[in-house]
Amino acid sequence: METQLNSRMKKFLLVINCIILAIGNCGGPLITRLYFIKGGARIWLSSWLQTVAWPIVLIPLTISYFNRRRKSQDKILSMVQNNSNNDNNDNTKVILMTPLIFVASIGIGILTGVDNYLYAYGEAKLPVSTSALVIASQLAFTAAFAFLLVKQKFSAYSINSIFLLTLGAVVLALHANRDRPNGEPKREYVLGFIMTLGAAALYGLILPLFELLYKKAKQDVTYTLVLEIQAVYCFFATGVCTSGMIINKDFQAMSREAKTFELGEGRYYIIIIWSAIIWQCFFLGAIGVVFSSSSLVSGILITVLLPVTEILGVVFYGEKFTAEKGVSLVLSTWGFISYLYGDIKNSKKTKNQSPEQEMIDKICTP
Repeated sequence: METQLNSRMKKFLLVINCIILAIGNCGGPLITRLYFIKGGARIWLSSWLQTVAWPIVLIPLTISYFNRRRKSQDKILSMVQNNSNNDNNDNTKVILMTPLIFVASIGIGILTGVDNYLYAYGEAKLPVSTSALVIASQLAFTAAFAFLLVKQKFSAYSINSIFLLTLGAVVLALHANRDRPNGEPKREYVLGFIMTLGAAALYGLILPLFELLYKKAKQDVTYTLVLEIQAVYCFFATGVCTSGMIINKDFQAMSREAKTFELGEGRYYIIIIWSAIIWQCFFLGAIGVVFSSSSLVSGILITVLLPVTEILGVVFYGEKFTAEKGVSLVLSTWGFISYLYGDIKNSKKTKNQSPEQEMIDKICTP
């Protein structure tokens, strides 16, 4: 696991992480909205649930450590049998990340904690189908920050995709008042819209920060290292939300809220537990896709899954499917197809390119 991954293994990891991301990206908003529409009202609690299940990552990290240790011991045994004079000590590291990566992960974790709150606030005020389309604007922010931070290259197709996805969110915003839930003040609805847009912008920064971290790391970036980063940043994001819960006295309120929950006290805690697990799938899948491909691809996948979330919100919660949502959905789908077509075309061009031309392009690229 600690050696450089070949391209076949990276493709395998990309597929696995796409599946994990799909589960979290579609299931997370639905179960969070279920909490709010059935009587839940604690925004900091909802924020906290998005990263509190980070100890799940310790399971594959433990397996990885013992696997590395076994390989190291087998190597030592082989040296002893061959009477080698090399160092025969077991130097298997428990933690692979350097102090620099650790500090950077803390910073990303704090930003994620703030992003969790912004997103949870939006989920509390907006229908799932509406918030999903607002989050689609995240791709534009991801693309902009990827260009600034990691020098992401853009084609005419990717620019067209970003424009269409952003336009879809704008169309929805212009007629957002029609989708306001009954009894909710206009001010609260508008604030929820702004908070969701802020969450999209902030997470659009966080994804390229991960890619920048991988590129600047002065060590081999393995999948185990990615899992360590996941554990650290989710731990500190949870710390930010825990502070908010303590100040807002959410821990004391949970037992009272459970007793008045529409689905019953037992199901209240089931929703809380599964919410934490499903959201951890989202974060693990997102940074896994960044590792296996790029931050822009991760943003594209998150965006293309949003229409699925929107449709599920209409099916399960009976939310209105307005004309504006239909237009926004078409624009989002069109934007994704544009990006996908451009990516396929670029892949074919790269495959057919001569080695000499490829070397020239690399030299000429700043």
